[in-house]
Amino acid sequence: MSLLTDVPDHVPVFVVLALILALFVWDRFRYEAVALGALVVLVVLGAIDPGDAFSGLGHPAVVTVAAVLVISQALVNAGVVDTIARPLTAVKGGVMVQVMLFTGIVALLSAFMNNVGALALLMPVAIKLCKDRQVPPSKVLMPMAFGSLLGGLMTAIGTPPNLIVAQYRARISEQPFSMFDFSPVGMAIALGGVAFLGVLGWRLLPRRDGELAAGIEFNVEGYRSEIVVPEDHAWVGKTLREAAAALGESVTLLTVMRGEQRIPIQHRHVPVRAGDILWVEAEAEALKALIEAEGLTLGGRGKDETETLDSVEDVQLVECVVLPDGRLNGQTARSLNLRWRYGINLLAVSRQGQPMKTRLSRVQITAGDVLILEGEREALGEVLSVLGCLPLADRDLRIGNDRRVWAGVGLFGSAIAVAAVGWLPIHISFVTCVLVMSAANMISSRDIYRAIDWPIIFLLAAMIPVGTALDTSGGAALIANALGSWAGDLPPVWGLAAVLVITMTLSDIVNNAAAAVLMCPIAAGVAGTLGVATDPFLMAVAVGASCAFLTPVGHQSNTLVLGPGGYRFRDYWPLGLPLQILVGVIAMLMILLVWPLTPA
Repeated sequence: MSLLTDVPDHVPVFVVLALILALFVWDRFRYEAVALGALVVLVVLGAIDPGDAFSGLGHPAVVTVAAVLVISQALVNAGVVDTIARPLTAVKGGVMVQVMLFTGIVALLSAFMNNVGALALLMPVAIKLCKDRQVPPSKVLMPMAFGSLLGGLMTAIGTPPNLIVAQYRARISEQPFSMFDFSPVGMAIALGGVAFLGVLGWRLLPRRDGELAAGIEFNVEGYRSEIVVPEDHAWVGKTLREAAAALGESVTLLTVMRGEQRIPIQHRHVPVRAGDILWVEAEAEALKALIEAEGLTLGGRGKDETETLDSVEDVQLVECVVLPDGRLNGQTARSLNLRWRYGINLLAVSRQGQPMKTRLSRVQITAGDVLILEGEREALGEVLSVLGCLPLADRDLRIGNDRRVWAGVGLFGSAIAVAAVGWLPIHISFVTCVLVMSAANMISSRDIYRAIDWPIIFLLAAMIPVGTALDTSGGAALIANALGSWAGDLPPVWGLAAVLVITMTLSDIVNNAAAAVLMCPIAAGVAGTLGVATDPFLMAVAVGASCAFLTPVGHQSNTLVLGPGGYRFRDYWPLGLPLQILVGVIAMLMILLVWPLTPA
């Protein structure tokens, strides 16, 4: 029952959608939290039936997205991706060749697996090759990010917007787009886009040759010192945590050496002893003030005895980038208690190619930041995974077992074939593939849950009922009639172009899946108003929703390369705008060729 009995049904939906878009643009709150809040509000207002509130969790598009993420991880475990990537390490040629190859491979992988995952797997390989060939990473990484978006256009499973569009078509015509219905348009766009990025696009990007752009290598050794705890000092008998607190915010305790034994900092309750050596990081002025105030002794090793903390066998320094949905995103080292909870030290932060000069414990970390972390070698990999950080050092390319590689490819190919010929719906086929892969030990139960991008799952599950409310309330019809009236005296192709441009613009400021959910009913309405087939307009939505090239926040892939490439916010549109125009032109030509505007 609606609480607003005298108000047209579409009014509360429009108000809530306006708030959603405003909050998405503000970017203060997580996308999925905003979507879930909007869902609850519309249920309370009566715009969505309570029984349908969480129907999105079982929506075929949501199930398929989750299954694709799991299958992608299983293929990585089997060594399939590394088998494809290994030849890239022997690539010869200049920047053009590197951009073309890396962008092309990322696009190909993105057609069949999660595009952010494909980019994350190949990015460390590309960075190492750039260092070896003295090529600025800024010339290569952004084309790779854009290539991951272009590749997703080629199949129904390449990106969530394609799945949403396919299932919306099933809702209005009882027949979804098939696996490769997107391929003619998507492949033309991907080929044209990759060619543009490889021949001309990389030339529009800045050349960042400094240390930060070439690997963000910070000189942290200059700030490390040893402090010796004297006999009868007040700290003797105190715990490591109490001693670390006494150091103050300007001095960071890295570890404690007791003779030949290293005491990890997460052993917070271990008492300090006289003669302990505290490895700390601090600027000279802060260190001098601490020593004078606390009566400590600065460690003085002879030249032949000099040792760096990196030389301790079980300590490792790692350079990593914060992923968009990582636990570190939006947090500080203090709020997450990195040192005591995870046993790691935050040594440096780079944002948009520049090192942060403020106190690191108070820096609010954001997606795309490049961090220097230090911790125990054995535990660091697991900690990075938990925190949502991607190591940027050259990762080892595993030599996959041929049997596992071909088994992974065979299972995935079989699932695609079964869905393509219509024997099973795509979500059933892919879930079956996940079950078989799990039974074959290609992926563990733990990895299944970790592979699923839960924020995007909840975002989709919440936005699908909201999009349905826009349709059933008559709101989509009102917008469609307005667009149809504008294009009424013009050829229908202008209406198609308007849908494409609006979707492109929307995807640059909100999540691409949300843009597709909102634009599908509007596109169908415009087609109905103009009296032409709906399919071309839905294809325009699919293309437009995956063309977020203008900003680093338009898509997770864009954010992922922000720090490692040393990019600024303003670096995206000089390449993104001409690419977006090119994609728009190719899309219009191919849609009209493959999906003509026949009368409805």
